[in-house]
Amino acid sequence: MPSKLFSLLAVIALGSPTQAENWPAFRGPTGMGQSTEKNLPTTWGGKGNDNILWKAPLPHTEAKLKSDNNQSSPIVWDGKIFVTSSHWPADKTQKEYPEHHVLGFDSTGKKIWDQTVEPGPWLLTDLRGGYTAPTPVTDGKRVIVIFGSGVVASFDLDGKLLWRKEIPEPKKFDVAMGMSPLLHDDTVLILCDKTSKASHLLALDAKTGDVKWDEKRPMVQFSHTTPVLAQVNGKPQLLIGAGGALQGVDPGNGKLLWWVANDGDVPCPILSGGLVYCDSGRGGGFGIAVDPTGMGDVTKTNIRWKTDKKIGGLGSPIVVGDQLFRLRDPGLLTAWKMSNGEQVSEERVQGVSTTASPFATADGKIYFASAGRSIVVQPGAKAEILATNELGEDNGSSAAVSGGRIYIKGRNHLFAIGKKE
Repeated sequence: MPSKLFSLLAVIALGSPTQAENWPAFRGPTGMGQSTEKNLPTTWGGKGNDNILWKAPLPHTEAKLKSDNNQSSPIVWDGKIFVTSSHWPADKTQKEYPEHHVLGFDSTGKKIWDQTVEPGPWLLTDLRGGYTAPTPVTDGKRVIVIFGSGVVASFDLDGKLLWRKEIPEPKKFDVAMGMSPLLHDDTVLILCDKTSKASHLLALDAKTGDVKWDEKRPMVQFSHTTPVLAQVNGKPQLLIGAGGALQGVDPGNGKLLWWVANDGDVPCPILSGGLVYCDSGRGGGFGIAVDPTGMGDVTKTNIRWKTDKKIGGLGSPIVVGDQLFRLRDPGLLTAWKMSNGEQVSEERVQGVSTTASPFATADGKIYFASAGRSIVVQPGAKAEILATNELGEDNGSSAAVSGGRIYIKGRNHLFAIGKKE
């Protein structure tokens, strides 16, 4: 039986003339960067602020305070945009806890609420990842957030705090928390891959924040990836690129279904044409495509193809038709056939973030969009770059898409991009 969440996402994805597509989580309704939108603007920014409908300052910008990396992405529900942000008050140093903020904006860019969350127990000594990497998630009833200090909190859509909890043993994470939460059947799923002795998949009750189950994961090392909730043979499955393995996991109890020995510790996996693709993103391993219908160790039986290149670049892959695109270090945009791994094209691009994850639209365009330099790509026998855009605030945040607009969070502002009438 498909989960309630899958039924909900199906409604969202179909859309209607009166209902804009929502973007409820990292990488959207599918978790794989796929949007039902068409005719989005391909150009924005520049000297004339082309197609910039508005930009709203983040809290540290208004107060001129030192900010965290703040690379979490926006989410959108019924025209409301939700973001997280952290900064240090004027009387605190970066060796102390920053303030954690959760903000809601309306479709005009007006800030409708700004709430703080008391930090959790983990004080970071290495700020490369920062406190604000995880992207929020919403089901239209609540907005659930994680901060790198080890705290999880839930707000209603009007900004009322519903609950606050702390992640068990957060100090064992490598550098920082990079995963974003998922919602499945009124359960908040949080991947806590740390070391083989400490990794676990945590399930919280979405209504109360209480622990429903906590499944140990002894076969993996640290990772910073967000799992993808997908349908495999008509059943929900968590696809996880972990340190040392690509895995399929039962989202109802955290039990391991199948696995392949492979590094996949930063980018999200992607499912298309019956195959799951994943790579490490840290440059230490090759990309692989796997049939996810097996059970147990399928390393020798279910790998369908491998890339001939090691893949670096923290962003995630995207698929349009039978072409899988990966923007990788050092500024190479490579496309393979998803069905067999044959390389289709490779183009060099300059200055485009390999940390932000792309999205694809229903009319076949791919947006490698961030608050820095962005490109819009038309797939084909040779990938055509339709436009290059610049906002000048790159922080690695990925875009959200809803109602004919692209929402991007930069270092200092939240931007709304749309066609000006």
